[in-house]
Amino acid sequence: MRYPVESFTPEEEAMLAPHFTNLDRPVFCLVNLPETVKGAMFARYSRYPGTVRRLFLEEFAADVPKGQRPFDGVEGERAAGLYERVFMGYGDDSIGQVGGAHLACEWVSNILTKVLQRGRLAAYLEQSTRYIPYDQPMPGGGYRYYSDQRLGEAYRAAMDELFGIYSRSLGSVQSWAADRWPRGEEPEAVWRRSIRAKALDLLRGVLPASTLSHVGIFASGQAYEQLLLRLMASPLPEAREFGGMVLEELAKVIPSFVARVERPDRGGEWIAYLRERRHRTERAVARLGLDRRTEGDAPSVELTGVDGGEAELLAASLFESAGASEAVIRRRIEALDPLERAELIAELAGERRNRRHRPGRGWEAVRYRFEIVSDYGGFRDLQRHRLLTCQWQRLGPHLGAGIPEEVRDAGVGREYERALETSRREFERLEAEGLEEAAPYALCLGYRIRYVLDLNAREAMHLIELRSGREGHPTYRAVAQAMYEQIAGVHPAIARAMSHVDSSREPRLERILSEIRTHRKRLAATRG
Repeated sequence: MRYPVESFTPEEEAMLAPHFTNLDRPVFCLVNLPETVKGAMFARYSRYPGTVRRLFLEEFAADVPKGQRPFDGVEGERAAGLYERVFMGYGDDSIGQVGGAHLACEWVSNILTKVLQRGRLAAYLEQSTRYIPYDQPMPGGGYRYYSDQRLGEAYRAAMDELFGIYSRSLGSVQSWAADRWPRGEEPEAVWRRSIRAKALDLLRGVLPASTLSHVGIFASGQAYEQLLLRLMASPLPEAREFGGMVLEELAKVIPSFVARVERPDRGGEWIAYLRERRHRTERAVARLGLDRRTEGDAPSVELTGVDGGEAELLAASLFESAGASEAVIRRRIEALDPLERAELIAELAGERRNRRHRPGRGWEAVRYRFEIVSDYGGFRDLQRHRLLTCQWQRLGPHLGAGIPEEVRDAGVGREYERALETSRREFERLEAEGLEEAAPYALCLGYRIRYVLDLNAREAMHLIELRSGREGHPTYRAVAQAMYEQIAGVHPAIARAMSHVDSSREPRLERILSEIRTHRKRLAATRG
């Protein structure tokens, strides 16, 4: 694929060059910047419509301390030599955990973002479909979707049609939302941002999985090594292409940490193992007749497994403060009647004034396994939770797609339906031509995917309280609410401790409260 190249004036290039490892490629590192500035840039990145280089110029360049040395492209011979001596002397892979880098991957498809974000031990910020309209062309022209020569002209025509429907519908849905939720006492700018977010939420399902995004990553050398192996072993050409670019850029700032990736006896063997493991799994699935897709036409959330109970949670919660063995603690807990155990859980959870107040690691003694079918857009948001096990099947049209009722109310239901049908036909064409790995690019984010979330009670509390919040997208709110109801059915005392769950379901202008809070903070900062 030919990636967009942003143009800069000579003055802008002079400001950018000391802080970015290149100015013309979609993968680069941030260097010679205070860590606080890097973190702030990536935080701002998720809601900024442009590239991170342009963001730096517009909002950060003026605040960067002067006198930083220019980027020299190497970590230094002394540092590299020390790394080699320590590694050779102790042979401990964990040394790769103590050095890291900020990396930007721009113009990546929504399929590739899931590969990039699969690792647990890293921090990710991804551009949001909730704040950024995708009706604007990329630098150099064209809509923001992944394409390459293999996919053909029919693919590009289908993607252009999907983005055209999205662009044409955006104004209609915004007008409908403005009539449905007229401005009250809130500032006009706050109300307008909320109206736009509502429209973007409702039309997200029209965008295809090929839609291009920007991802900011901060990770250790060890985490990057695993990411590179995962990219290079992928059957997806886009992933392998980005793997090469990521390696090239990281080699400029943390070369010792990624040096093993290119060694045939280390990275080469590891990549071969990952590929063979995938092939063996695919052969086993075919042999067992499990490769036939199960059809479906409705979203679902099913609690398929529970490990541990309220007694185990209590025993684990008391363990660190006790002087007895866990077996003794458990026997004492089991002697309590159910009401006493429920009261003890509430006592140990304490008064949680907000959802960030969470009970201790004793809650990790209980696990839940959910099998979920939701639209791909909702899956994207839930997959980013890393303190759990997330496994997902290949995206396809066989589980169907829904049309939000509010989209029909806004008068663009037929256009939305046409987008889904165009998307499905192009998926089937690509698959019929032997491009199975590329076919999911064509599918709208409104199509459903089947996945598993396996998580302990502590992480379940975090995910459910966060994702059920009234400002959240309706898709993942519904999933979080269903998870909560099913946990309450087996462990009511644990569910009662999740005191910040929002179970309301009425249609609403989701972002209005958050926008008001942000507006107040800005006013306070200005007055200060």
